Amino acid sequence: MTHAEWRGHAGTLFDTEKRPARGSRGMVVTNHPLASAAGAEMLAAGGNAVDAAVAALFALSVVEPMMVGPFGAGHALLRLADGRCIAIDGYATAPAAARGEMFRPVSDRWPDYMEVDGRENRVGLRAVGVPGTLKGWGEMLARFGTMPLPAVADPAIRHAERGFRVSGYLAECLAESAPDLARFPESARVFLPGGRVPVRGDLLVQRDFAATLRAVAAEGTDALYGGALGRRVAEYMEGAGGLITLDDLARYRTIERTPVRGSYRGLQIVGVPPPSGGGVHLIQILNILEGYDLARLGYGTPDGIHLLAEALKIAFADRAAATGDPAFVDVPVARLVAKDYAAARRAGIEMARTRAHEADVLPAGSTHTTHVTVADGDGNLVAATQTLEGLFGSKAMVPGTGMLLNNTMGLFDPHPGHALSVEPGKRMTSSMAPTLVLRDGRPALALGLPGGVRIFPSVMQALVNLFDHGMSLQEAVEAPRVWTQGQALEIEQAVPRPVREELAARGHAVAPVVHVGGGMCAVAWEADGTLTGASCWRADGTPVGIGGGHARSGQRRALPSLGQTD
Repeated sequence: MTHAEWRGHAGTLFDTEKRPARGSRGMVVTNHPLASAAGAEMLAAGGNAVDAAVAALFALSVVEPMMVGPFGAGHALLRLADGRCIAIDGYATAPAAARGEMFRPVSDRWPDYMEVDGRENRVGLRAVGVPGTLKGWGEMLARFGTMPLPAVADPAIRHAERGFRVSGYLAECLAESAPDLARFPESARVFLPGGRVPVRGDLLVQRDFAATLRAVAAEGTDALYGGALGRRVAEYMEGAGGLITLDDLARYRTIERTPVRGSYRGLQIVGVPPPSGGGVHLIQILNILEGYDLARLGYGTPDGIHLLAEALKIAFADRAAATGDPAFVDVPVARLVAKDYAAARRAGIEMARTRAHEADVLPAGSTHTTHVTVADGDGNLVAATQTLEGLFGSKAMVPGTGMLLNNTMGLFDPHPGHALSVEPGKRMTSSMAPTLVLRDGRPALALGLPGGVRIFPSVMQALVNLFDHGMSLQEAVEAPRVWTQGQALEIEQAVPRPVREELAARGHAVAPVVHVGGGMCAVAWEADGTLTGASCWRADGTPVGIGGGHARSGQRRALPSLGQTD
């Protein structure tokens, strides 16, 4: 299939399901319209991108409760108006009582390698890691924001207390998770009222969570990290068989890290460093692909997809062997992002057939995450990917708080003695890839998405779509995606059957899927200084742009006095 055969109406490559937004003074893109509105509210009130991002994340913890919450984990990439780029590691850690042998794996082979008896690393209190999201939000706001915590938490409190209408996406997630949510009375009371799964259009009210958010707004984020909320969590853990103590919460720290940097076709790529593998392996794959004329090969062709798949397998083999918490694992970042290393790895790719590239068994990672991308008119940017890990995390809720707990312990290798095995205080390895692209030192693009190990491959494909295939921003975030880590090659069903058949003939184990990764949120800086925001069909993503501005200075003095006529 040629590049031209993908073209749909009006010269576009295909029909997109959503439309972008434009703004001159700011742009907020999240995976729920009420969260985007919460961020836009901060910009309209005179706040900056950090204020807007934190407000959006608080709101998402209410309206996208299956994906994110104060008791979660995440990475954020900030680009400040003065040009500084900062990565904030707010990922979860293993409690002090955690041990490498704490779970009983059911298999040493894929696809059941990560499964344990009773799903204890996925559901229930032993699955819960020490959270970093709330600490990270508070510190970003205090250091780089301009508005007080009560102001940025207010939209979330309103939506929790008054309720909001359930979307079709949330309803599907509730139906999928209902059997596990029903195991926990507090979770069932909130999310399965009357024993019934809410449907699209139902009003979902979370009054206990509103009270928790109000307490955090009044007392600060230390309410969880050693304060009254933290004591409530610790007491629940102690009485119900969890591992997290008040000391675990009080000792938690975020880490400010130096972003990892690379280049692609003259553009600078900025991403988050380990323990996330997203930034490092995104740059590694782009380095490999830079040696090919992808534009000539065309979008969605067998040759083009074959190259993407082979580069992905190389990166995942290296990720399995080398990436982890840098406090526990010596990650060779400089080597992984080097151009000469990419050239050496590129030499192992054959166009006529697929090959293994020594891929190892690898943790699956969560697709149940969320992302926000926010930019303001002064040059501040926040790209933040945040998660509870699985849908509704561990499914457990601290009684009386309305607060769901993560299940990030499921990201660890349940087999002891490996680089990604459980150790006290260790940060889990993720594939989060909030990414900034600079052109001549100035922001050109920021983007990210949920999707576990499918995150950085999806970011990579969006960049290739934009900079090799000439897509619009909306096309780039919605375009059909592919993914593999060395086993099946997942291909979204929109890719035509003849392309899939040709890839199968080259030895790929083709697996058609509904979607690869989650809802992408992107912001682009246009040549005229305006901002374009785009989100995709894979979630409830909504871009909201801010334009206009204040009245012209001295405008009132220029008006004639009362009674004066022309």
